[in-house]
Amino acid sequence: MSATPRVWFITGSSSGFGRETVLQALARGDNVVATLRNPSALASLTATYPPSRLQVLALDVTKPEQIKQAFQAAKGAFGRIDVVFNNAGYVVVGEAEAVPEDTARALFEVNFWGAVRVSLEAVRFFREENGGASRKGGLLVQNSATVGLVGYPALAYYAASKFALEGFSESLAKELDPAWNIKVVIVEPGAFKTSVLDKNMIVAPPHRAYADPNLPGSQIRDAFLAGAGHQQGPQEGETSARTRLTIKDASKAVAKIIEMTDLANPPLHFPLGEDVLAAAREKITSLSKEIEAYASWSTNLAE
Repeated sequence: MSATPRVWFITGSSSGFGRETVLQALARGDNVVATLRNPSALASLTATYPPSRLQVLALDVTKPEQIKQAFQAAKGAFGRIDVVFNNAGYVVVGEAEAVPEDTARALFEVNFWGAVRVSLEAVRFFREENGGASRKGGLLVQNSATVGLVGYPALAYYAASKFALEGFSESLAKELDPAWNIKVVIVEPGAFKTSVLDKNMIVAPPHRAYADPNLPGSQIRDAFLAGAGHQQGPQEGETSARTRLTIKDASKAVAKIIEMTDLANPPLHFPLGEDVLAAAREKITSLSKEIEAYASWSTNLAE
C-alpha cells in the first residue's frame, strides 16, 4: 500500500461488496466516497469517521446528473479519486420467458447503463480532473459475476447485463491511451454471501412451461431462494444447482479485491472464487473443442 492514503469512489455502498469495501478501505487508512441511494444506511459509519475520511453521498446510477454531482463532490472533498469501484447492481431470477420485459429493462438500467455512466465519468475525471500532474489517471474496477463469463439457467437477463458490462469494459480498456494512466479491471466473483441473496434480488413468478422441478432453471431458482432463506433448498447429498451457491465469506473476497488494486499492473479479468474458476475452465475447454471441431468450416470463405 502507498504511504499516501488513496481515495475510493464506491457505488452501491449500502450493503454487500460495496459496504464491505467501504469498511476495509477505511480500516486500512484510505479515504472513501461512499455512494448509495439512501445515505442513512451508513449512519453508523458517518458517526464513526469524520468527513475528512468518509463522504457519504446520495447517488442513483440511473440518473446521470447525480453521477456528475457525486464526482464533483468527491473532488471538492479530497481533490482526486484513485479507485472507482462500480458495484451498484441487483439480480433478477427467472427463465427468459418468465421475466417481464420492463423488469429486464430496469435491470439493464442499473447493472449496465448505470455502470456505463459511472465508467465514462470516471475516465473523463481520471484524464482531465484528477489532482496534480503526478496524480493523473486512476483505476476503474467493474464488479461483474460468474455469469458475466458463463450463462446460467434462470439468470438470462442478469447474465446478459454482466456479459454486456464485460464487453463494454474490454472495449473501453483497449480504447484508452496508455499515456492517460487509466487501468480497468473486471472482477468476476463467484457465489459469496451478500445482500444480493436477500435484499437485492427480484424473483419472477415461475412460467408454467418450466414447472418441472428437475429442470436446471427450477433448481437455480430454488438455490437462490434457499440461499436467501425464503424456502427450503435441496437436502444434503442431493445433486442440484444448490452446490453452485456454496456460501463463501464476502469479507475475504473484498480483501483480495483491495489487494489486487495495489498491483502496479492489475489484470483486466480477475475471477475470484473456486466456483468461478471451475466454470470458466469448463467453458474454455468446451469453447476450444467447438472451435477445433468446426475450424475447417471457416476456410475458403473469401470472395
